[in-house]
Amino acid sequence: MVAGILNNYIHMHVTWGFSVPLVVIQPSYGNPAARRHWRDTLDTVVDFTTHPRASLLTSAERKQLETFHPSGCARFWGATSKQDRKMQRFSPGDIVLFTGQNYVRGIGEIGALFRNAPFADSMWSADADNGSWHNVYSLLSFTPTEIPYQEIWALPGFNTGDNFMGLRILDAEKAATILDGLGIEAQATAGDHPGVQEPIARALRTHTDIVDGEALHTPSTRYRLTEHELVVHRTEAFLVQEYTAFLGITAPKRLRTPAGITDVHVELTHGSEIVEAKRASSRRFVREALAQLLDYAPHTPEPAVRLTALFPLRPADHDLALLHRYGIDCVYRTHPRTFEREPAPHQARASMMVLWQHQH
Repeated sequence: MVAGILNNYIHMHVTWGFSVPLVVIQPSYGNPAARRHWRDTLDTVVDFTTHPRASLLTSAERKQLETFHPSGCARFWGATSKQDRKMQRFSPGDIVLFTGQNYVRGIGEIGALFRNAPFADSMWSADADNGSWHNVYSLLSFTPTEIPYQEIWALPGFNTGDNFMGLRILDAEKAATILDGLGIEAQATAGDHPGVQEPIARALRTHTDIVDGEALHTPSTRYRLTEHELVVHRTEAFLVQEYTAFLGITAPKRLRTPAGITDVHVELTHGSEIVEAKRASSRRFVREALAQLLDYAPHTPEPAVRLTALFPLRPADHDLALLHRYGIDCVYRTHPRTFEREPAPHQARASMMVLWQHQH
């Protein structure tokens, strides 16, 4: 059984770019009991090797935990018998969004999975109505977050006002949408220089100035357990929030295209604008924005008449020229809550618009 679970886990990560893990919405912070559980087994790790907890595990469960968590410690969550059928669909590597009080408060990646009431009861008091939280799973990684539900509501396919009540398994399309839309990556695909994201995200979150040198030489926003790592990119979200507030857009829209999900889709009088935000302004990110915008453009329901790359700092002159060559505007943050647009030359935009509006 353990070998089968690990083979499934390895297969999923080898093929990460071609398949989507299961994505689960897990209410976990909405009442005092849930917050106690959070404090006891998510805010801290649990040592599963000490007596008497270790004696409550079967040999197969112990082996599974030791395989995923050789340190002997892990974070845990559980579900009652009401969720037995749903829990049977879970696999190692699936992503869990822990929600409560109008926020996604943490994102985790599932490790070990088993059903064991005595072990669960050693961590959490049984629910008065539904009994033990006997569907136990450990977390290979856990990232504390504070993502408002509004960010999910803005994603294509999600509904404004949805408070995500009850354990929910998303279908494949919504799973892909939420992973892309919230910037969730396993360590195998993260690939950032360790200093790119954290200081910029901090400045945007607090509406302070971004210091260029600082953006290249401080640790990134990553949350590590010994066994694994999950990265949740937040800089783009903070940048979009500040930019749309600057424009006076209270409910920004995003568009799902065959090429992916846009960061912002703005309906204009005679067409539409697509905005792609990037967490840094180096050449790599300028080229990524260029490629994505050109890929999105032909799929807009209204003809694309403006493509905009959004950055936390002004790109280098030669990178700005690259965007302008393809008719793409550049917008960058100059001060807290202040942005400047350097539009592409009219002739370049006019000549490229024929390609933007060519439907596949």
